[in-house]
Order: sequence, then C-alpha cells, then structure tokens
Amino acid sequence: MSEKSSNQATGTVSMRPFFTIWTGQAFSLLGSALVQFALVWWLTQTTGSATVLALASMMAMLPQVLISPLAGALVDRWNRRQTMIVADGLIALSAMVLAALYALGRVQTWHVYVAILLRAAGGAFHWPAMQASTSLMVPEKHLSRVAGLNQALQGLAAIVAPPLGAVLLDVLPVQAVLAIDVATAALAILALVLVRVPQPARAMAAEGAPASVIADLREGLRFLRGWPGMLIVIAIAMAVNLLLHPALALQPLLVKDHFNGGALELAWLQSAFGIGFVAGGLTLGAWGGFKRRVLTGILGLVLSGLGFALVGLAPANALWLAVGAMFLAGFMNVIVNGSMYAMLQALVPPEVQGRVFTVVLSGSGAMAPLGLAIAGPLADALGERVWFVIAGAAMSAMGVGALAIPAVMQIEDSAVTRPLAGT
Repeated sequence: MSEKSSNQATGTVSMRPFFTIWTGQAFSLLGSALVQFALVWWLTQTTGSATVLALASMMAMLPQVLISPLAGALVDRWNRRQTMIVADGLIALSAMVLAALYALGRVQTWHVYVAILLRAAGGAFHWPAMQASTSLMVPEKHLSRVAGLNQALQGLAAIVAPPLGAVLLDVLPVQAVLAIDVATAALAILALVLVRVPQPARAMAAEGAPASVIADLREGLRFLRGWPGMLIVIAIAMAVNLLLHPALALQPLLVKDHFNGGALELAWLQSAFGIGFVAGGLTLGAWGGFKRRVLTGILGLVLSGLGFALVGLAPANALWLAVGAMFLAGFMNVIVNGSMYAMLQALVPPEVQGRVFTVVLSGSGAMAPLGLAIAGPLADALGERVWFVIAGAAMSAMGVGALAIPAVMQIEDSAVTRPLAGT
C-alpha cells in the first residue's frame, strides 16, 4: 500500500505540505517566465532572425520529446523530492552562468541555446516528479481543484511575465533579470527542503537499481497498452496538441492579414486567451468539475473547439468576436487539461505515474512541430482562418465522438488495480 492510501485510510492527509511546495514552485514559475521573455527579447534585438528564434524554440522542445520517456521511468525510481531539488538547481545554475556571461559581456547566441536546453531538460524531470507527487499529497477529491489552480497559475504567469519583463529590462540589465530567476528557484528549493514528499512503495524499493530502468519503461508502456480507454484519452491529447500549437502560432498573421490589425489588436487576442486560461483555472479550482472527470474534460474539449472555430469564422470587421472566442477557447482549454491530469493522477497507480505522465508529455510535444509543419503550408495556400476552423471543428468532433466510446466514458468506473509485470 502506498503512503497516500495509508494516510487516506486514517484520514490524516493534510494539504499544508503540498501548498508549501506549490507556493515555492509558483515563484519559480514566474522567475522562469521572466527569463524566457528576457532571453527571447535579447535574441530578437540582437539577431532579428526568425531562424534563431525557431532554433531557440526547438531547444526548449527537444528535451520534452527526447528525454521525457526515460525521465518518467527514472522519476518512478528516484526520490521525487530530490529529483525536483536537483532539477530546480540545474535551472538556477544555468541562469547563474548565463548571468555571469552577460555581466562580462561575453555572451553569444549559442550560450543562450545551451541555457534554454538545460532549463528544458530540468523541466523534463521536474514536471513528472511534481505531477506524480501531487497524487500522493492531495486527497483524490481535490485533484481537479489543484489541477485547475495549476492551470490558472500558468496562465497568470503568461499574462504577467511579458509586461513585467519588459519593465524590468527597461531599468535592469539582462543579468539582473536572470538573478531574479535564481532567487525564485532558491525559494522553490527551500520549500522542498522543508517538506517531506511521500514516495510510492515500489519507487523506494527500487532505489539503487538503475540497470532496470529500460525494463521499467517497457512495463509502463505495456501497462498503457492494456488500458484502451486511457490510450484513447492520450491519443486525443496528442491530437489536440497537434491542432492547438499551430493555431496559437498563427495568431499574428491572422491579425495582420485578416483583421488588418497591429500589435495592439494582437495583444487583445493573446490576452483574451491568457485571461480565459486564468479564469478557467480559478473556476475549476473552485468547482472541481463534474463527478465524472472524463465528462468534464470532454465537454470542455467540445466548447474549446467551438471557440477556435469561431475565431476563424469571425468577419474581418468583428475582431471583438474573435477576442471573445479566444477567451472561450482559453477558458475551456484549462477545463480539458485540468480534468484530464486530475483523472490520470486519480486512476494511475503512484508507482507508474512518472512514466505515464511523460508518455503524455513527450507524445504531445512531438505533435507540436508536426502540426506546425502541416499548418504552415496549409495557411500559406488557403489562409490562416482555415486552420482555426479545421482545428476547432476537429477538436469538437473528437469530443463528441468520445462520448460514444464506452471505453472512454467508463474509464473511471473502477480503480486500476492490475500490477505491472514482475511486481
């Protein structure tokens, strides 16, 4: 029996340790968002090259695609608190080295690439460790609320970081902004040091046996292959990522070519999505969703798709309609993500959660560049609006279709108790 199961049986689960860690991570997330903005802006000012920015984006995505599956298997075996501390430390160290290079006037573009790559590698280990730890520290009935708060926090960081970063860069050198990230990472590490993070029984028993990590990964994949409903949910998540990333990337061209707008109109559209993200997270955090989390997520998917389709269908003189539709899309996107992550945390055994979460993460991450490769030529040939309509219609259709699949709709009817091979 895992520590979570034992504690829940005796009614001793407390949310205080989790929110201690969560608060530290909230500060760290803001610091990371500030650094991301500062580095992208520095690359933009220094090079003015779209290729450079594209390469920087690839550096941020590669660890998610290439490292995440192995990271999940390792997270399931390692001490999760120590994993998060080391990951936060790696992110802070990369910021310190880069700050020193800026202070010395010796920074080059490739230095920034390496820093972005290292930070993303740290995140590839930190994210599954935090997600898997959440299910051991939070009562199951509150998982959807916590997932909603996490989504709201990410949306808030996306809204606050760009203007705050712009203000800070006006009054401070880049190395000072990087120093802020070091300080926020230190807060996150301090919170982890002060709190005990429960470990699943198998993870503790497997410590010191790295030779079977690949076998662990295979077992995790076999676990998913034997669960049709969850495989369908993961496939839907991957398809949504394939459709969603290009839509968000095409916003500047949509504003310029269709709405004949400029930076202000683009800001309205992007801010509407971010504000919807925060509002959706806060709503899910307060509401918790329907008793069936899968139903909450599916209905959110249908309405999020409707929002994206409306953006593409909005006439050129109705930017206000596109802004409202982007708010709806952002709001419902959080309902989808929060519900599905909470469902995974509730149904997947703690000892394999790291592997399952990173399968989702790496699979979804691989879809983003594929979606961009498809959407780019399509948008060039038919216009940006077409992709929004196609993406939105496909998302809504997947949601409606999922309602008719028994394996998906009955996914929460019973707890998953089958053991992994060899356990």
